[in-house]
Amino acid sequence: MSTTFKPLADRVLIEPAPAEQVTASGIIIPDTAKEKPLRGKVIAAGNGKKDEPMTVKVGDTVMYGQYAGTEIKLDGTTYIIMKESDVYGIIG
Repeated sequence: MSTTFKPLADRVLIEPAPAEQVTASGIIIPDTAKEKPLRGKVIAAGNGKKDEPMTVKVGDTVMYGQYAGTEIKLDGTTYIIMKESDVYGIIG
């Protein structure tokens, strides 16, 4: 990412994982039927709140809610910014 973006307080910037192109049985999923991915990689994280340090860190792969966060575009790439409390957990 060429633009430097630092989330404030307890917010995280997440790059969503790509949507599935093919099912496990080999059926190709059309664009109109693809579901929004519910996991992604943390690209940037704030410092946390005064009494609540951040749990997630840059590089973590996380799961989050379907309607969590707000999509933003930076340098032509779509990211999601959300509060750490909207993250369900760390994968891996």
